[in-house]
Amino acid sequence: MTADRVNDFAFKIGTVNGTGSASANGLIMQSIFRMGVPVSGKNVFPSNIQGLPTWYEIRVNRSGHVARTPQFDVIVAMNPQTYAQDIEELSTGGWLLYDSSWPMADTLARGDVSFVGIPFAELCIQNFEGGRERILMKNIAYAGALAALLQIDMDVIRGLLEETFGERKRHLLDSNFKAIRLGHDYAVEHFECPLPIRLERMNKNDDSILIDGNTAAGLGCIYAGATVAAWYPITPSTSLVDAFTAFSKRLRTDPESGKSRAAIIQAEDELAAAGIVIGAGWAGARSFTSTSGPGISLMGEFIGLAYYAEVPCVFFDVERVGPSTGMPTRTQQGDVMTCAYASHGDTKHICLYPKDPKECFEFAVASFDLAERFQTPVFLLSDLDIGMNDWVVPSFQWDDEYRPDRGKVLGAEELEGIETFYRYLDVDGDGIPYRTIPGEHAKGAYFTRGSGHTKYGHYTEDSEDYLEVVDRLKQKIANAADAVPAPEIRSRPDATLALITIGGCDGGVREALEELEADGLRFDYMRIRGFPFSSEVTRFMESHELNIVIEQNRDAQLRSLLTIETSVAKEKLASVCVYGGLPMSAHHVLTGVRERLGIQGATTAKGAGA
Repeated sequence: MTADRVNDFAFKIGTVNGTGSASANGLIMQSIFRMGVPVSGKNVFPSNIQGLPTWYEIRVNRSGHVARTPQFDVIVAMNPQTYAQDIEELSTGGWLLYDSSWPMADTLARGDVSFVGIPFAELCIQNFEGGRERILMKNIAYAGALAALLQIDMDVIRGLLEETFGERKRHLLDSNFKAIRLGHDYAVEHFECPLPIRLERMNKNDDSILIDGNTAAGLGCIYAGATVAAWYPITPSTSLVDAFTAFSKRLRTDPESGKSRAAIIQAEDELAAAGIVIGAGWAGARSFTSTSGPGISLMGEFIGLAYYAEVPCVFFDVERVGPSTGMPTRTQQGDVMTCAYASHGDTKHICLYPKDPKECFEFAVASFDLAERFQTPVFLLSDLDIGMNDWVVPSFQWDDEYRPDRGKVLGAEELEGIETFYRYLDVDGDGIPYRTIPGEHAKGAYFTRGSGHTKYGHYTEDSEDYLEVVDRLKQKIANAADAVPAPEIRSRPDATLALITIGGCDGGVREALEELEADGLRFDYMRIRGFPFSSEVTRFMESHELNIVIEQNRDAQLRSLLTIETSVAKEKLASVCVYGGLPMSAHHVLTGVRERLGIQGATTAKGAGA
């Protein structure tokens, strides 16, 4: 262990779900952020309400790397059930902070790590009344101990507590800070503080915010002009509509009447939610639902209706581990193929792949514009890591000159001037017909056809009429390739190899690239941000001898989609797949890439996601 390692370490907090540890962990994370130090947090929690082990991982990295690391310098072990696992995962030379109110078994001893025992339970019994308060304050006390050991600014912690509780909840402010002071003072009195790993103030977060992807996406829906949300609760997407609801109360409430300008409906199931959203989109509202993989599966038939009837609507898929119920509180990218071709028959959909909460905000706005411009469902694929974890991202920017792209909508005046309106007629030759808003004008009425229909909107079972419509739909979606967010490409003059990824894998891949290049290897890099793939994606892959596609699923879904949807030979594509449910780290990328290249000394990449 380096004698003086500043702003470059990781620690992990192991507790019991339902004991209030989330507040303490959030306080620690926010305090480090307020100190201007780049930081990232990953919550590893069970899918039951309470009683099972939960962990919170915090990585401090002065260079701004945000990917998860499996190497932990400090572990806070507050759950005796996981002592053995916590101690095993601690890096050589690290520190284990634990509650020494009870003795730890000799069999758990490790000679290559330091044990920092603080009697948190005893301190709380002596200073607080009531069993529940003592449990809650014990978890707050470890935040104080960490403040001493890692040199977290106590003034920052105090300021955050004042913001949280204020004068109206002064008793909670005082009790929380008392618990923090108990842990802090005991650590200072009995151990050398700070540890050789420690924090120092920086100014790296001056123009940044700390936010999760679901909150950012909910805010993006507000800025995009969405007024209808329908959903059925499902982990890990529920907080997206919760955020939209909270923002709507502030920003979608009529100041004079006090009435809401948004319709937010918890449906009886995912099928009903999809139906509501599609109905609202047909009626002219900007509408969306948030769900996860199981919900997308259930919504399939309605998605086909929206595609074939050409109804604009947005689906937020916050991906989790499947199949079936899978592991609801773990992360994966298992819906790439599902969303690209959702529903039965021949369908293809516009999909966007944000890498972090900032792009969740930006792509949310883009999703509604694309949905209305191309009159079709649009899918924004986030995942649990992006959606539910806190990320430090640049402050959001907004152009007040923005106006929603409503696409080809005929108003009453335009309808008055035409002889006959045909809903599915391609007037301009771009595959996109004109649509109307119900009630605008009598001439704008039409049958919304989920059954076979002609370009004039009439029912048909005639092959030629059917082919004319579905072939136009195919071309319409293909034309969207140049409208979705362009791929992010980084090139090197001498690179013949390339790494390709999507979404939240970006942090781990970029960090791994630094180490690979330090070893003398040269790679170009492409992060795909939208589907259908543009010609730029094909050109990039064609220009390299080998493209290693890095993704978080078992079956190499992104590589499969690239093989299906581009002309690139499959021999030019190789895979690194990590699918165990934990966010991808640079370790996974390094190990996987070296294996694919046959570099000696590479260890086995674990699909289980170590």
